[in-house]
Amino acid sequence: MDTVDLARLQFALTAGAHFLFVALTLGLATLVAAIQTRATFSRDPVHLRMTRFWGQLYIINYAMGIVTGLVMEFQLGLSWSGLTEYAGNVFGSALAIETLVAFFVESTFLGLWIFGWDRLNRWAHLALIWVVTLTAYASAFWIMVANGFLQHPAGHVVDGGVLRLVDLGAMVANPAALVAFGHIMGGAMITGGFFLAGVSAYHLRKRTAEQDFFRKSLRIGIGMAVPALFVTVTFGGLGFQTLQPTKTAAWSGSPAEIAALQAQMAAAHGPGDYMPPVGPVHGAGITMMTLWLVMTVVASLSGLLVLFRPVVRGFRLWHWLLTLMIPVPFVAMLSGWIFRELGRQPWAVYGLLKTADAMSPVSAAQMRFSITAFATVFAVLIAINYWLLARHAHRGPAAAALGATAPAPAPALSF
Repeated sequence: MDTVDLARLQFALTAGAHFLFVALTLGLATLVAAIQTRATFSRDPVHLRMTRFWGQLYIINYAMGIVTGLVMEFQLGLSWSGLTEYAGNVFGSALAIETLVAFFVESTFLGLWIFGWDRLNRWAHLALIWVVTLTAYASAFWIMVANGFLQHPAGHVVDGGVLRLVDLGAMVANPAALVAFGHIMGGAMITGGFFLAGVSAYHLRKRTAEQDFFRKSLRIGIGMAVPALFVTVTFGGLGFQTLQPTKTAAWSGSPAEIAALQAQMAAAHGPGDYMPPVGPVHGAGITMMTLWLVMTVVASLSGLLVLFRPVVRGFRLWHWLLTLMIPVPFVAMLSGWIFRELGRQPWAVYGLLKTADAMSPVSAAQMRFSITAFATVFAVLIAINYWLLARHAHRGPAAAALGATAPAPAPALSF
């Protein structure tokens, strides 16, 4: 592999790994906010305990996602200085807003929510988790605005050999960003719903003492996943209308269309290969759609089964299936991400800046060392996150520390 391929592989590994954390964080934030809303209005102790248990898993994943995001931005600066020098004035504005939203607003209100249990009014505490959830989606929105610009540049002019932002509204209203955001939002809710249902099914299968707790959690997870699947496929269908011509040709696999577009792009931009790799792009798209169909079948059948309480409590084969389904939304979302990003090649900014020109001036040896270091760090972070999530999910709600009241100190003995 040459230096450019190594740099692309490094970004694919780091961004893809970070994307896993983002998907679960968005889905769990929505579910926790919905559950706490029910608990606040009804004062139901079961839903309050559900908020604490699932909220603790959300916090674990959120914290690890922040770490992976920082590492990913570090490698972006090291390996892609050409991109930031040429287009940083445009897409960097969206990333700057995202940073303000994610690290200042979202993190601040999340801290208040974590430490505000039994200290704040229950309505104020509920408002905090909704602010956290909405700012999480705002953060994802600005990321997709930046990515949408790379896919379909809008709102810019070329000034002195670099891009300059002249119309923020055009960049924000970019269909390539708006449709993708809806698609991502639905996918995150699918991920959170299947995670909730899968962990609940595990405890129901193990016959833990919290049967009512996990029966209700399973129903909530499936109730989130079913509509989210149809939201996702709707935005996915709209997304095909925003594809670049080269990506559309790679998806269709038509040799005549591919040859015609290659000749057209070469005439416009000079000699070179302007078509993305057809096999991987097509395979990623097929994988994403196949897994969506599998999830839709499983979620739809589960939506019927949850209506029968004896089935929810005792259908062990179904419990096994839901537990095994936990990783499926992650694979589907990664496949969609590969389809979207690999289909843009060989462009970093479509039609304006090639990926090879977006790289930093680094050697192949430096890039090999860098990719080894980043892959190791991300592998460790993913392993730690999996271990923490599995450990706390296995221990159940009785061991949840979030919102737990500290025991009063023992009275001093006097003689």
